[in-house]
Amino acid sequence: MADAATRTMIRTQGRKAYAAFGARPSGRRHPLVATAMVLPLAALLVVVFGGWDAVVTQASSVGVMLGR
Repeated sequence: MADAATRTMIRTQGRKAYAAFGARPSGRRHPLVATAMVLPLAALLVVVFGGWDAVVTQASSVGVMLGR
């Protein structure tokens, strides 16, 4: 019985932590929303780290690995 009180207190503290940051503790994001969030960062990384040549090289390598 004493163990149940401890779990409840820990769960309540976790909810407070999520509320402080404004995040949801559970749930899933729609794939299109996730894609829209990632694309600007991906474009920035492409520009910063070598442009399309590096992306094409890596994609080609992955394609060869998956083709086996």
